[in-house]
Amino acid sequence: MDQKKEDLSKSFEEFQSKMDLFSSILEKFGLDIITKMGQTNLKITQLTDKINALDKATIDIKSMIPQLSNVIENQKFLEDELDLIKSLLKNMGQISSKKKEVENSVDRDETATIKKDIILSQFNDLRENLEALEDPIVVKPILEQVKEDIFEFTGGHRILYEISQVVIRLNSASSLNDLMDEQDTTSKTIKDHLMEKITFWNNKLMVKD
Repeated sequence: MDQKKEDLSKSFEEFQSKMDLFSSILEKFGLDIITKMGQTNLKITQLTDKINALDKATIDIKSMIPQLSNVIENQKFLEDELDLIKSLLKNMGQISSKKKEVENSVDRDETATIKKDIILSQFNDLRENLEALEDPIVVKPILEQVKEDIFEFTGGHRILYEISQVVIRLNSASSLNDLMDEQDTTSKTIKDHLMEKITFWNNKLMVKD
């Protein structure tokens, strides 16, 4: 009888020990589950916060779309304005260049006009004084100067050749009353020839721009 009690007591102790072990294992397992559930809940919470933040950022971006559109439109407007300014500056440069060309052209025209007036004045003065002149040496430097002025004014003209022919004749003449062509007795005198030629030369120069 005592042996049975002792065996029963041992069995109970073993059972109790196993139950304690099972309870310990179950408790540990439960704690692990609770811990993992807590960690999972924390991660879910963090993920939820991130999703909410992302939603808020998306909403903020959507709210900025009209502003971004305005920025893009303003940028396009500024680009158009810059293109307009560049075009205006380019046109101003072209206008300035053309203005300078016109001014240079006007200056050249004024210079040419002045030169032509000087030549005409020299011819007219010579024609007025020819009646009182006799010495070819007096006339020669006047014609030489006129010839240089005509060359500067025209760059080349038949008048230059005709004046040169008169100057050559003056080199051998003793008087302005000598014949222009020594071989032709019907030839006009140097003085008359010059009077006639000066009128002709003036007319030629008057139509020369």
